Amino acid sequence: MSDTWIWEYDPDEEHVASGLPAQVIAEVERLADQLAILGRDAAGAGRGSLHGGGLRTLDLFGGRGYMHFIVADHLRLVLVVRVTWLD
Repeated sequence: MSDTWIWEYDPDEEHVASGLPAQVIAEVERLADQLAILGRDAAGAGRGSLHGGGLRTLDLFGGRGYMHFIVADHLRLVLVVRVTWLD
């Protein structure tokens, strides 16, 4: 089994990122790439439960939006489940 982690939109890109400005999508995908590089350590990134696991949140562009993700350690997968854009 590979130690390589990947990321995906969940349930899909259309549901999560539809209608967002291109620069927001690019930033979300850049951050998701970085989270996948972190692997299981991504569970400590951003804000969320102090006990690890569950929904995590990262700020986008200094709080102008938020990226919500889950780290599925058993699948070696970072799931981007919602992007909230405030502008």
